[in-house]
Amino acid sequence: MITLKLRIPHVLTVAGSDSGAGAGIQADLKACAARGVYCSTVIAAVTAQNTVGVQGMNIVPEDFVAEQLKSVLSDMHADVVKTGMLPSIGIFKVIIQSLKQFPVRALVVDPVMVSTSGDVLAGPSILCGFWYAFYIQVH
Repeated sequence: MITLKLRIPHVLTVAGSDSGAGAGIQADLKACAARGVYCSTVIAAVTAQNTVGVQGMNIVPEDFVAEQLKSVLSDMHADVVKTGMLPSIGIFKVIIQSLKQFPVRALVVDPVMVSTSGDVLAGPSILCGFWYAFYIQVH
């Protein structure tokens, strides 16, 4: 008799938390669950938002983002890391450094810059900084 052991794919999402649950970490959790994928999370920012707009945002300190990444990646093998809204280039650099220590099969960068309601979460300079930081780290 042949026994097959199926492994559930694991996505680690690094993004902002949306109190309205329509975007961010909460949306990633729902999307992964709908596809039968295990999803762990690292919170990079916490927002106060609803269907009307974003009323506030607090950025999680880089050292705590690094601690969250190490906690998850050192214990559970993530197949893919997916980023969402990252409020600073520093947090993106922390992710790249963590992935050097704990490699994954793929990095999916989704540079969320504007909320669904139209509120700006990150300016164009952040996007340029992400690509520059990524290029420097991989070359």
